[in-house]
Amino acid sequence: MSLPDSALVKAFLLDLQNRICTALEGADGRARFVEDAWQREHGTGGGLTRVLTGGQVFEQAGVNFSHVTGEALPASATAHRPELAGCRFEAMGVSLVIHPENPYIPTSHANVRFFIAEKDGEAPVWWFGGGFDLTPYYGFEEDAVHWHRTAHDLCAPFGADVYPKYKKWCDEYFHLKHRGEARGVGGLFFDDLNQPDFDQSFAFMQAVGNGFTDAYLPIVARRKDQAWGERERQFQLYRRGRYVEFNLVWDRGTLFGLQTGGRTESILMSMPPLVRWEYGYQPEPGSPEAALTERFLPVRDWI
Repeated sequence: MSLPDSALVKAFLLDLQNRICTALEGADGRARFVEDAWQREHGTGGGLTRVLTGGQVFEQAGVNFSHVTGEALPASATAHRPELAGCRFEAMGVSLVIHPENPYIPTSHANVRFFIAEKDGEAPVWWFGGGFDLTPYYGFEEDAVHWHRTAHDLCAPFGADVYPKYKKWCDEYFHLKHRGEARGVGGLFFDDLNQPDFDQSFAFMQAVGNGFTDAYLPIVARRKDQAWGERERQFQLYRRGRYVEFNLVWDRGTLFGLQTGGRTESILMSMPPLVRWEYGYQPEPGSPEAALTERFLPVRDWI
Protein backbone atom coordinates (compact mmCIF):
# COMPACT_ATOMS: atom_id res chain seq x y z
CA MET A 1 0.00 0.00 0.00
CA SER A 2 1.32 3.45 -0.91
CA LEU A 3 2.08 5.76 2.03
CA PRO A 4 0.47 9.20 2.35
CA ASP A 5 2.69 12.03 1.10
CA SER A 6 1.47 15.41 2.32
CA ALA A 7 4.24 17.29 0.49
CA LEU A 8 3.04 15.86 -2.82
CA VAL A 9 -0.54 16.87 -2.04
CA LYS A 10 0.50 20.38 -1.04
CA ALA A 11 2.44 20.88 -4.29
CA PHE A 12 -0.62 19.85 -6.30
CA LEU A 13 -2.92 22.14 -4.34
CA LEU A 14 -0.73 25.20 -4.79
CA ASP A 15 -0.48 24.52 -8.52
CA LEU A 16 -4.25 23.99 -8.72
CA GLN A 17 -4.87 27.33 -7.06
CA ASN A 18 -2.60 29.03 -9.59
CA ARG A 19 -4.26 27.36 -12.57
CA ILE A 20 -7.81 28.08 -11.44
CA CYS A 21 -7.01 31.74 -10.76
CA THR A 22 -5.41 32.11 -14.20
CA ALA A 23 -8.43 30.49 -15.87
CA LEU A 24 -10.91 32.71 -14.01
CA GLU A 25 -8.94 35.86 -14.84
CA GLY A 26 -9.00 34.79 -18.49
CA ALA A 27 -12.76 34.24 -18.38
CA ASP A 28 -13.34 37.62 -16.70
CA GLY A 29 -11.11 39.56 -19.05
CA ARG A 30 -10.58 42.56 -16.76
CA ALA A 31 -10.10 41.97 -13.03
CA ARG A 32 -7.17 40.28 -11.35
CA PHE A 33 -6.85 38.35 -8.12
CA VAL A 34 -5.29 40.06 -5.12
CA GLU A 35 -3.32 37.69 -2.88
CA ASP A 36 -3.30 37.81 0.92
CA ALA A 37 -0.80 35.51 2.66
CA TRP A 38 -1.70 34.76 6.28
CA GLN A 39 -0.50 32.83 9.30
CA ARG A 40 -2.67 31.30 12.01
CA GLU A 41 -2.80 33.21 15.27
CA HIS A 42 -3.24 29.98 17.26
CA GLY A 43 -1.56 26.76 16.19
CA THR A 44 0.65 26.51 13.16
CA GLY A 45 0.18 26.94 9.46
CA GLY A 46 -1.50 29.50 7.27
CA GLY A 47 -2.53 30.01 3.71
CA LEU A 48 -2.91 32.10 0.60
CA THR A 49 -6.26 33.77 0.05
CA ARG A 50 -6.88 35.21 -3.41
CA VAL A 51 -9.91 37.38 -4.10
CA LEU A 52 -11.11 39.00 -7.32
CA THR A 53 -13.70 41.77 -7.07
CA GLY A 54 -15.50 44.10 -9.46
CA GLY A 55 -14.75 42.08 -12.54
CA GLN A 56 -16.34 42.27 -15.94
CA VAL A 57 -17.99 38.88 -15.35
CA PHE A 58 -17.35 38.00 -11.70
CA GLU A 59 -18.67 40.30 -9.01
CA GLN A 60 -16.52 38.39 -6.53
CA ALA A 61 -14.46 35.22 -6.65
CA GLY A 62 -12.31 33.75 -3.92
CA VAL A 63 -9.79 30.93 -4.28
CA ASN A 64 -8.21 29.95 -0.98
CA PHE A 65 -5.32 27.61 -0.14
CA SER A 66 -4.82 26.66 3.50
CA HIS A 67 -2.46 24.34 5.35
CA VAL A 68 -2.93 24.11 9.10
CA THR A 69 -1.97 21.78 11.94
CA GLY A 70 -3.25 21.41 15.47
CA GLU A 71 -3.06 19.32 18.61
CA ALA A 72 -6.70 18.19 18.61
CA LEU A 73 -9.32 17.80 15.91
CA PRO A 74 -12.41 19.98 16.47
CA ALA A 75 -15.92 18.67 16.99
CA SER A 76 -16.90 19.29 13.35
CA ALA A 77 -14.23 16.81 12.21
CA THR A 78 -14.95 14.09 14.76
CA ALA A 79 -18.75 14.15 14.91
CA HIS A 80 -18.95 11.09 12.65
CA ARG A 81 -15.55 9.68 13.72
CA PRO A 82 -15.46 9.97 17.52
CA GLU A 83 -12.47 7.63 17.75
CA LEU A 84 -10.30 10.48 16.42
CA ALA A 85 -11.16 12.92 19.20
CA GLY A 86 -7.98 14.34 20.67
CA CYS A 87 -5.80 13.44 17.67
CA ARG A 88 -3.16 15.77 16.30
CA PHE A 89 -4.03 16.77 12.76
CA GLU A 90 -2.76 18.27 9.54
CA ALA A 91 -5.27 19.69 7.08
CA MET A 92 -4.75 21.29 3.70
CA GLY A 93 -6.97 22.19 0.81
CA VAL A 94 -8.11 24.55 -1.90
CA SER A 95 -11.61 25.99 -1.68
CA LEU A 96 -13.30 28.45 -3.97
CA VAL A 97 -16.60 30.24 -4.45
CA ILE A 98 -17.52 32.30 -7.49
CA HIS A 99 -20.31 34.89 -7.48
CA PRO A 100 -20.90 36.25 -11.02
CA GLU A 101 -22.64 39.56 -11.59
CA ASN A 102 -24.94 38.34 -14.39
CA PRO A 103 -27.86 36.50 -12.74
CA TYR A 104 -27.94 34.04 -15.64
CA ILE A 105 -24.50 32.73 -14.68
CA PRO A 106 -24.69 30.33 -11.72
CA THR A 107 -22.73 30.71 -8.55
CA SER A 108 -20.34 27.83 -8.07
CA HIS A 109 -18.30 26.25 -5.29
CA ALA A 110 -15.51 23.69 -5.29
CA ASN A 111 -12.99 22.32 -2.84
CA VAL A 112 -10.47 19.54 -2.51
CA ARG A 113 -8.81 18.70 0.80
CA PHE A 114 -6.54 16.26 2.63
CA PHE A 115 -6.44 15.35 6.33
CA ILE A 116 -4.06 13.34 8.47
CA ALA A 117 -4.85 12.57 12.12
CA GLU A 118 -2.38 10.92 14.51
CA LYS A 119 -2.10 9.59 18.05
CA ASP A 120 1.14 8.55 19.72
CA GLY A 121 2.04 4.96 18.97
CA GLU A 122 -0.65 4.53 16.32
CA ALA A 123 -0.56 4.59 12.53
CA PRO A 124 -1.85 7.84 11.03
CA VAL A 125 -5.41 8.00 9.76
CA TRP A 126 -5.74 9.97 6.53
CA TRP A 127 -8.42 10.79 3.99
CA PHE A 128 -9.32 13.00 1.05
CA GLY A 129 -12.52 14.96 0.51
CA GLY A 130 -13.98 17.53 -1.82
CA GLY A 131 -16.30 18.09 -4.73
CA PHE A 132 -18.05 20.83 -6.63
CA ASP A 133 -21.64 22.06 -6.92
CA LEU A 134 -23.60 24.53 -9.03
CA THR A 135 -26.14 27.08 -7.78
CA PRO A 136 -28.13 28.65 -10.62
CA TYR A 137 -30.59 31.50 -10.19
CA TYR A 138 -32.18 30.89 -13.58
CA GLY A 139 -32.10 27.28 -14.70
CA PHE A 140 -31.00 25.99 -18.10
CA GLU A 141 -31.20 22.31 -18.93
CA GLU A 142 -28.09 22.35 -21.13
CA ASP A 143 -26.01 23.91 -18.34
CA ALA A 144 -27.08 21.35 -15.75
CA VAL A 145 -26.55 18.48 -18.18
CA HIS A 146 -23.07 19.72 -19.11
CA TRP A 147 -22.16 20.16 -15.44
CA HIS A 148 -23.19 16.63 -14.54
CA ARG A 149 -21.81 15.07 -17.71
CA THR A 150 -18.40 16.53 -16.89
CA ALA A 151 -18.67 15.21 -13.33
CA HIS A 152 -19.70 11.77 -14.62
CA ASP A 153 -16.85 11.60 -17.12
CA LEU A 154 -14.11 12.49 -14.64
CA CYS A 155 -15.45 9.82 -12.27
CA ALA A 156 -15.71 7.11 -14.93
CA PRO A 157 -12.07 5.90 -14.84
CA PHE A 158 -12.47 5.19 -11.11
CA GLY A 159 -15.49 2.91 -11.43
CA ALA A 160 -19.06 2.93 -12.68
CA ASP A 161 -20.43 3.36 -9.15
CA VAL A 162 -18.39 6.48 -8.30
CA TYR A 163 -20.48 9.19 -10.00
CA PRO A 164 -23.87 7.91 -8.73
CA LYS A 165 -22.48 7.56 -5.20
CA TYR A 166 -20.92 11.02 -5.00
CA LYS A 167 -23.76 12.69 -6.92
CA LYS A 168 -26.21 11.34 -4.33
CA TRP A 169 -23.95 12.43 -1.47
CA CYS A 170 -23.81 15.95 -2.96
CA ASP A 171 -27.61 16.10 -3.26
CA GLU A 172 -27.93 15.08 0.38
CA TYR A 173 -25.18 17.35 1.70
CA PHE A 174 -26.12 20.61 -0.04
CA HIS A 175 -29.66 20.53 1.30
CA LEU A 176 -31.09 23.31 3.44
CA LYS A 177 -32.92 21.22 6.00
CA HIS A 178 -34.67 24.21 7.53
CA ARG A 179 -36.05 25.12 4.09
CA GLY A 180 -36.60 21.61 2.75
CA GLU A 181 -34.81 22.75 -0.37
CA ALA A 182 -31.66 22.00 -2.35
CA ARG A 183 -29.00 24.70 -2.61
CA GLY A 184 -28.62 24.12 -6.33
CA VAL A 185 -28.45 21.39 -8.96
CA GLY A 186 -25.73 19.43 -7.16
CA GLY A 187 -22.56 17.90 -8.54
CA LEU A 188 -20.09 15.79 -6.56
CA PHE A 189 -19.32 15.48 -2.87
CA PHE A 190 -16.96 12.97 -1.28
CA ASP A 191 -15.27 12.59 2.08
CA ASP A 192 -13.27 10.02 4.10
CA LEU A 193 -11.71 8.68 0.88
CA ASN A 194 -8.70 6.44 1.59
CA GLN A 195 -9.43 3.33 -0.50
CA PRO A 196 -7.95 1.41 -2.15
CA ASP A 197 -4.72 3.29 -1.32
CA PHE A 198 -3.13 6.73 -1.24
CA ASP A 199 -2.17 6.86 -4.91
CA GLN A 200 -5.66 6.03 -6.20
CA SER A 201 -7.39 8.30 -3.70
CA PHE A 202 -5.04 11.17 -4.55
CA ALA A 203 -5.62 10.58 -8.26
CA PHE A 204 -9.37 10.95 -7.78
CA MET A 205 -8.97 14.13 -5.75
CA GLN A 206 -6.80 15.54 -8.54
CA ALA A 207 -9.41 14.61 -11.15
CA VAL A 208 -12.08 16.52 -9.24
CA GLY A 209 -9.87 19.57 -8.75
CA ASN A 210 -8.75 19.60 -12.38
CA GLY A 211 -12.29 19.01 -13.65
CA PHE A 212 -13.85 22.07 -12.07
CA THR A 213 -12.93 24.58 -14.77
CA ASP A 214 -13.99 22.10 -17.48
CA ALA A 215 -17.40 21.92 -15.82
CA TYR A 216 -17.87 25.61 -15.03
CA LEU A 217 -16.21 27.85 -17.60
CA PRO A 218 -18.23 26.68 -20.63
CA ILE A 219 -21.38 27.69 -18.72
CA VAL A 220 -19.87 31.10 -17.97
CA ALA A 221 -19.01 31.58 -21.66
CA ARG A 222 -22.54 30.58 -22.70
CA ARG A 223 -24.33 32.97 -20.32
CA LYS A 224 -22.06 35.97 -19.78
CA ASP A 225 -23.49 38.08 -22.62
CA GLN A 226 -27.14 37.31 -21.86
CA ALA A 227 -29.01 40.55 -21.15
CA TRP A 228 -30.48 41.03 -17.69
CA GLY A 229 -32.23 43.77 -15.73
CA GLU A 230 -33.36 44.81 -12.29
CA ARG A 231 -35.89 41.98 -11.97
CA GLU A 232 -33.21 39.35 -12.50
CA ARG A 233 -30.79 41.16 -10.21
CA GLN A 234 -33.27 41.34 -7.35
CA PHE A 235 -34.08 37.65 -7.67
CA GLN A 236 -30.37 36.80 -7.72
CA LEU A 237 -29.79 38.78 -4.52
CA TYR A 238 -32.75 37.08 -2.87
CA ARG A 239 -31.54 33.60 -3.80
CA ARG A 240 -28.03 34.43 -2.60
CA GLY A 241 -29.61 34.53 0.83
CA ARG A 242 -30.06 30.76 0.63
CA TYR A 243 -26.33 30.44 -0.05
CA VAL A 244 -25.51 32.42 3.07
CA GLU A 245 -27.95 30.36 5.15
CA PHE A 246 -26.37 27.08 4.10
CA ASN A 247 -22.80 28.20 4.67
CA LEU A 248 -23.45 29.61 8.12
CA VAL A 249 -25.85 26.93 9.39
CA TRP A 250 -24.87 23.64 7.77
CA ASP A 251 -21.48 23.73 6.05
CA ARG A 252 -18.92 21.51 7.81
CA GLY A 253 -15.99 23.29 6.17
CA THR A 254 -17.05 26.65 7.59
CA LEU A 255 -17.50 25.12 11.04
CA PHE A 256 -14.14 23.33 10.84
CA GLY A 257 -12.32 26.54 9.94
CA LEU A 258 -13.93 28.54 12.73
CA GLN A 259 -13.50 25.79 15.35
CA THR A 260 -9.80 25.37 14.55
CA GLY A 261 -9.09 29.07 14.99
CA GLY A 262 -8.77 29.64 11.28
CA ARG A 263 -8.68 33.04 9.67
CA THR A 264 -12.23 34.36 9.65
CA GLU A 265 -11.78 36.63 6.62
CA SER A 266 -10.59 33.67 4.53
CA ILE A 267 -13.22 31.27 5.84
CA LEU A 268 -16.04 33.70 5.06
CA MET A 269 -14.75 34.68 1.63
CA SER A 270 -17.52 32.41 0.35
CA MET A 271 -20.14 35.01 1.28
CA PRO A 272 -21.64 36.98 -1.64
CA PRO A 273 -20.78 40.69 -1.70
CA LEU A 274 -24.46 41.70 -1.87
CA VAL A 275 -27.51 39.77 -0.69
CA ARG A 276 -31.07 40.41 0.45
CA TRP A 277 -33.87 38.64 2.27
CA GLU A 278 -37.60 39.18 1.70
CA TYR A 279 -40.32 37.94 4.02
CA GLY A 280 -42.77 35.49 2.46
CA TYR A 281 -41.53 35.88 -1.11
CA GLN A 282 -43.45 33.87 -3.70
CA PRO A 283 -42.49 33.88 -7.39
CA GLU A 284 -45.15 34.57 -10.00
CA PRO A 285 -46.67 31.26 -11.18
CA GLY A 286 -45.25 30.14 -14.51
CA SER A 287 -42.33 32.57 -14.30
CA PRO A 288 -38.64 31.74 -14.80
CA GLU A 289 -38.19 32.44 -11.10
CA ALA A 290 -40.81 29.82 -10.22
CA ALA A 291 -39.17 27.33 -12.59
CA LEU A 292 -36.01 27.33 -10.44
CA THR A 293 -37.70 25.71 -7.45
CA GLU A 294 -40.19 23.68 -9.49
CA ARG A 295 -37.92 22.16 -12.14
CA PHE A 296 -34.28 22.61 -11.19
CA LEU A 297 -33.87 22.31 -7.43
CA PRO A 298 -35.72 18.99 -6.97
CA VAL A 299 -33.21 16.13 -7.10
CA ARG A 300 -33.09 14.45 -10.51
CA ASP A 301 -30.84 12.50 -12.85
CA TRP A 302 -29.44 15.11 -15.23
CA ILE A 303 -27.72 12.69 -17.62
